Amino acid sequence: MRGRQTVRDMVLSLAVIGILVGAIYIFIPHDESADAARSAVKRVDYRVELITARRTAPYAVAAPEGLPKTWRATSVSYKASDDGKGGAWHLGMLDPEQEYAAVEQSDGLPRKFIKDVTLGAAKAAGKQAVGSKKWDRYQGDKYRALVREESGVTTVVTGTAPYGRLADLAAALVAKKG
Repeated sequence: MRGRQTVRDMVLSLAVIGILVGAIYIFIPHDESADAARSAVKRVDYRVELITARRTAPYAVAAPEGLPKTWRATSVSYKASDDGKGGAWHLGMLDPEQEYAAVEQSDGLPRKFIKDVTLGAAKAAGKQAVGSKKWDRYQGDKYRALVREESGVTTVVTGTAPYGRLADLAAALVAKKG
């Protein structure tokens, strides 16, 4: 029978496969709602990493306290440097509008650190008031940032969130040494 297959046989085979795929799609649960998108990024508990970073870092490590539960931590890390300079703290979050915001800190070279964590953002005009302190504004193609350079540490609050929400995160930061 080889060589006697017809286009009709091929079309029938494809129709059977199409029906099977359609049945699988209908009967396998899938959720395309906004809640599904919101829950796709998992919340992380950053307490252990924060305690470790505060014990290890040569500077007071900043983390938010008192933010509403609508802010979700999604990533955390602390990388110590071999020479005791340039250790970096990172805490990534989603704000209530599902925009990204991160706290970045380092005792390394400020210019390089700021460029790296803001994806090349440049210093913008004006300052942002956060409590009684003024933070420098940075604006880039992808990220905006608030930057505060203090003795021995640079703190950057950066992400896709608007400046107002970055300021909310910056206002909630409490720096402690463990």
